[in-house]
Amino acid sequence: MIKDILEKSVAGQRISGDEALQLLQSHDLAAIGAAADKVSRRMHPEPFRTYNVDRNINYTNICTAVCHFCAFYRGPKSDEGYVLPREELLAKVGETVELGGNQILMQGGLHPKFKLEWYEELLRDIKSAYPEVNIHGFSPPELHHFTKVNNMGIEEVLTRLKAAGLGSIPGGGAEILVDRVRHVLTRGKVMSDDWLNVMRVWHQLGGISSATMMFGHVETLAERVEHLQRIRDLQDETGGFTAFICWTFQPDNTEMAHIPATGSFEYLKTQAVSRLFLDNVPNIQSSWVTQGLKMGQLALLFGANDMGSLMIEENVVAEAGTVHFLSLRQMREAIEELGFQARQRDVHYQLVSPELEQKAIDANGGSGPTKAAAGEPVLVQLDATPA
Repeated sequence: MIKDILEKSVAGQRISGDEALQLLQSHDLAAIGAAADKVSRRMHPEPFRTYNVDRNINYTNICTAVCHFCAFYRGPKSDEGYVLPREELLAKVGETVELGGNQILMQGGLHPKFKLEWYEELLRDIKSAYPEVNIHGFSPPELHHFTKVNNMGIEEVLTRLKAAGLGSIPGGGAEILVDRVRHVLTRGKVMSDDWLNVMRVWHQLGGISSATMMFGHVETLAERVEHLQRIRDLQDETGGFTAFICWTFQPDNTEMAHIPATGSFEYLKTQAVSRLFLDNVPNIQSSWVTQGLKMGQLALLFGANDMGSLMIEENVVAEAGTVHFLSLRQMREAIEELGFQARQRDVHYQLVSPELEQKAIDANGGSGPTKAAAGEPVLVQLDATPA
């Protein structure tokens, strides 16, 4: 029943939401994955697959929203809340540069007190010390929150942050862009239309961003498709999304721990359908952070053309009990085992200079994996590659 849909997509014709739903309802993972691989190779005939070397810096875990799926946040009155001292944050950026990284992913909770000037100063401090580093920062929930705290429109917020040094916006906080789902998952957090509008305005200002989806919790398959449809529609309008990344909900240590974890079969199928449906989003990242090395590698045959980030540091997923470590060498070897060249890229999905790539490869010379799990001091033993 799905053969005609797959042939249509492989031929470069757009499939409908109803057709995407039929694919998600199917159990023919092999056929769906093979079609997604053909589409990925058509869109990316180059002999390499890419990765990025960057670091997740969570500048605060204090958050006024209550997300039942999140093990990372702490309420404003919690004794476990923190704000990273500026010196420590800048040291993390500096270490990333020393290890051949060219980007930081900077996100935090919805802090109730910080005004926009605090974030502008943070951006300027980073760019002043490390002008070559792209700041991939502040997810749409944070940016929407800034409008409330500052009584300011989103265009003014984004214009000022861009002037201060914000380079691109991550797609975090999307979960599922259906308000029924969002009302179940969270309180005090941006709803679907406002999440999309943050991205819309940023794209209109000339910015780029990624799009994400966290699935496998309370959403239906039809709502999964609705999420994809809204991403595709906005991309038709603005063209500002560079990549799409999906991952499975990690239930451990959350208020939703009673929900069984979604397995690799569903992850690979959903990613493959995303590649088939999102015909206007150029890049698909695999999610080794939640799936582990082997599934992250296999995802490169199920529609992904990018291995994602080495993630010198990762805290949010780790707080939910999912901790996978990769060395640079492991990531490069995972790509090369599939017959591709492994190449480091930047946020625009352009290959970095051979000198920077070699710097990352030579950065440590050891064979140990990155050690930066939740909150640990980052004493990284890199090995060589991706992001």
